[in-house]
Amino acid sequence: MHREDDGVRATEQRADRSEDEGVPPNWWIYQGTGLALPEGTLLSRLPAPPQWRTFAGGPVAPPPPEDEDEVLRRLGRELPVRALSDQIRHEADMVNAAIYLRRPLLVTGKPGTGKSALAYRISRELGLGRVLRWHITSRTTLRSGLYEYDAIGRVQDAAATRRGPLADGSEDSVTPTRPEIGEYLQLGPLGTALLPYAAPRVLLIDELDKSDLDLANDLLSVFEEGKFTVPELVRLRRREPRTTVLTDDPDGSAVITDGTVQCRAFPIVVITSNGEREFPAAFLRRLLRLHMPEPDHDRLAAMVAAHFTGQEAADVNSRDLLQEFVRRSRERGGLAADQLLNSAYLTLHTLDEQSVGSLVDALWHRLDAALPEAGPS
Repeated sequence: MHREDDGVRATEQRADRSEDEGVPPNWWIYQGTGLALPEGTLLSRLPAPPQWRTFAGGPVAPPPPEDEDEVLRRLGRELPVRALSDQIRHEADMVNAAIYLRRPLLVTGKPGTGKSALAYRISRELGLGRVLRWHITSRTTLRSGLYEYDAIGRVQDAAATRRGPLADGSEDSVTPTRPEIGEYLQLGPLGTALLPYAAPRVLLIDELDKSDLDLANDLLSVFEEGKFTVPELVRLRRREPRTTVLTDDPDGSAVITDGTVQCRAFPIVVITSNGEREFPAAFLRRLLRLHMPEPDHDRLAAMVAAHFTGQEAADVNSRDLLQEFVRRSRERGGLAADQLLNSAYLTLHTLDEQSVGSLVDALWHRLDAALPEAGPS
């Protein structure tokens, strides 16, 4: 009897889910569709931060610039989404949790699974402007993400402004103009994201697993405090309490007071990792984690439709390129989505079927160290 009741309840739950398919939960702000929401949606729906994640930077910085060309290059056109798959629902759950809690989101997965693209989808959907991208290498330091100071350039320019003796041999009594320090100091992507914006900036920290072992630990303090100091400006704060510096945005500038940058809205931080190494437990404890599986047929089809015209996408489907790509990806331990886009482009613009076959096979090479098989000699 109990088993029958359990079976009825399970059937009813499945029916409820099928009726609600494609309808996001009420608490979601980010919907996972990639479609731009009405302006101001984030600020109107986002509740106040928890007390332990409240920041009071100011005055409010001007809104960031748009970068529609980069978003279009990364994501393609905006297209309606028919239904929300289990993966998209899980992805949206984690993104919204990170936004609500004001915590970074660590996105793991194989290369080409769309980890970096997630930052651009968030920015497009929530209308948050240009994505700040910090690409990590083995030589990257925390300071390079916060700011760069060209001390040598400032000294050289100061020397060039010194006037020599006048024509009659007397010394010039005019005091030379000393270059402003702000002209030689530029905030990096992380430093720019921590400016006191009214709405959070989207910051992409790409491939953190390629960094030095200490970088993850160095980031902890910045993520917890939501601020940092610029020692070069702190030393001058009595004489120059307000300094205008460059930012990571094109032609961008910001005013720093007393040498300290303090955020107002904690940025939406998307950290990607290919899983090349583990991170410290203290670092993992302070962020949320999302694993991106290899995209399935439906998600690949949506990506092709976004980057090609309707007729071109139909031509790609008619050639069974997607099915073949999925099959090869399973055989070769995973392929990257851009490998599909490149092969689709060649398929559409090459009439020689024999060349298409060999080129597509060369493009779909393994993502590890294994080299593609040699072509005909």
